[in-house]
Amino acid sequence: MASNIEKCLGEIGITLPRPGSPAGNYVPFVIVHDLVFMAGQVAREAGKMKYTGKVGREISIEDAQAAARLCALNLLAQLKVACGGDLDRVDRCVRLGGFVNSPPDFFDHPKVINGASDLMVQVLGERGQHARTAVGVAALPLDSAVEVEAIFQLKP
Repeated sequence: MASNIEKCLGEIGITLPRPGSPAGNYVPFVIVHDLVFMAGQVAREAGKMKYTGKVGREISIEDAQAAARLCALNLLAQLKVACGGDLDRVDRCVRLGGFVNSPPDFFDHPKVINGASDLMVQVLGERGQHARTAVGVAALPLDSAVEVEAIFQLKP
């Protein structure tokens, strides 16, 4: 039986991607008490990078927002594994951290990471409202345009 969150995803035309494997010596998530600390997810779709390059140069803000949304979908896919397949165990999204691959003269990082934040609120409603950081970085793994990490709280 599909969870309420998965039904919501289906209603907005989204199927969660298959969770990717770590690209290094780390795990996709760590659970401490009722918190799930998620490793950063890049803009990968079907095993391939979809959005690469510097935002504001090779990548438009709109494409970067789509990249952030894709990162958020990848987070939700990993979160589903952390929840034993039941996303209804999610009590709330506590925090998102967004990293934007950008040149030094780019200042619209919050607009980019809104792609991830908007998805969390769209899918989780009030439980998707979160604290957030959005920063620019000189480079990201695999030249991803965006990377997003998260902390979620699970229901007791």
